[in-house]
Amino acid sequence: MDNLDDSSDPLPEIPARLPLFGTSLERVATYFADVLQNTFKYVNEGGFGPYIVEYGGDYRGLPIFASPFQFCFYNTTPNAYTLALRMAVQRTEPIYRWVWEANRGKPVGQNATLTFGTDGNLVLTHADGQVAWQTGTGNKGVVGLKLLSNGNLILHDSTGKFIWQSFDYPTDVLLVGQSLRVGGVTKLVSRASKADNSDGKYSLVMEPKRLAMYYKGSNSPTPMLYAVGTPPLGKHVARGSW
Repeated sequence: MDNLDDSSDPLPEIPARLPLFGTSLERVATYFADVLQNTFKYVNEGGFGPYIVEYGGDYRGLPIFASPFQFCFYNTTPNAYTLALRMAVQRTEPIYRWVWEANRGKPVGQNATLTFGTDGNLVLTHADGQVAWQTGTGNKGVVGLKLLSNGNLILHDSTGKFIWQSFDYPTDVLLVGQSLRVGGVTKLVSRASKADNSDGKYSLVMEPKRLAMYYKGSNSPTPMLYAVGTPPLGKHVARGSW
């Protein structure tokens, strides 16, 4: 069951970009309300979901969703959970695939918490309070969190500007509208194994003049070039464009 508890969060500060001189109390109150209404704390506890999921793991759904996507805690080994984005795909039977992971290779245990506080930071902590993963957006003007219909999790300011987005931190999947590009997000890294979701041996890297795949063996200090290709425009590759 999800826990909602914001009592420990401090009151938000008025950002410098919202001048008090000439600003109505109504606007200030609206700003505070926007921040406070978007805070949450979810605890990794309770029963597991009933559906078949990729890698055969167990999962607990969170109330952060936009069909066909939903955030969950899932595990493939006991008491080693990953905060991940699940996508439903209909084939001959329903199967749910993991398309993004926040704390890849850094699992949390039972009673870990996911908190979105009034400072605008999204934080995943172990049961003892140690930080496992965070967006690093504290006190940067974030007033809201939203999962878009394309699977992009965004943290935005009061004007709607994206301060942070999951599309900038892919793991091993590109969703529609997501891309690898020179000067931006450049790499996908495979999963180690079905049971181990740490970084694997293969990486796909967008380089200035080519798209390259690398292989890193157990005894190899650096990745070795495995294959190369040239995207249509030579500058980026997106899902479905190549």
